[in-house]
Amino acid sequence: MTLAVVYSRAQIGVAAPLVTVEVHITGGLPRLSIVGLPETAVKESKDRVRSAIMTSRFEFPSSRITVNLGPADLPKEGGRFDLPIAIGILAATKQLPRDELNEYEFIGELALNGELRTVVGALPAAIHCGQANRQLIVPGEDAQQAALADTTRILAAASLLEVVAHFHHQDRLAEVKSKARSRQAKSMI
Repeated sequence: MTLAVVYSRAQIGVAAPLVTVEVHITGGLPRLSIVGLPETAVKESKDRVRSAIMTSRFEFPSSRITVNLGPADLPKEGGRFDLPIAIGILAATKQLPRDELNEYEFIGELALNGELRTVVGALPAAIHCGQANRQLIVPGEDAQQAALADTTRILAAASLLEVVAHFHHQDRLAEVKSKARSRQAKSMI
């Protein structure tokens, strides 16, 4: 029995409530199930996550995998949970170290080849992430929007491989600073 916990954020208007992504891997017939009131796009993440893990040359476990997106009564929609689900699976199978995961939150849709795609609502997620004293890993396309939340450390990644390399301390992701805030500060001088 293996369990990993990863943090993410839902998108409800301008709010971004915390979503705890719990991944449990156990014996039994190979199956991936997602529970916790997922909408259709979240249910479809099973195939995106599986393909992204495999095309990124990681091992997808041939076990029973249960992913719980909690709290269960909070609606979850879109592909924003792909990255945290993949990170949870890799952590639960010990392909990714778990010791730093509680310091981060993740949002991002995965392409079948493991590249990260943009999601809606990076700024609200960044604001709430900063209030929880965590760092936020986002797709590169969302980094400038998320960096407007100047109280949050934003890290941009182009792929699942880059995120995993960050946690293996091989190629650390660079912090993204807001270009809009930099221009505003320069104009005040």
